[in-house]
Amino acid sequence: MPALTIKNIPDDLYNELKVVAEQHHRSINSEVIMCLKRSLFPQKVPSKDRLTEIRALRSQITPNAFTDEEIEHAINEGRP
Repeated sequence: MPALTIKNIPDDLYNELKVVAEQHHRSINSEVIMCLKRSLFPQKVPSKDRLTEIRALRSQITPNAFTDEEIEHAINEGRP
């Protein structure tokens, strides 16, 4: 397996990477590999799951929250 050396990592980036690695119970090396995988190979959400999320959000929206008159008033407000 190939090896990679990264030089000149800013202190704040290294420290954050170290904290996140500890939170995930990983070595810094393993955390870097996971970060690269997430960045380079993002998971695709199946359209079925996406549709379920959209329907859940849509159910939270109050339909017809404004009357036609209120919308018309808002459009025309401030117009000469």
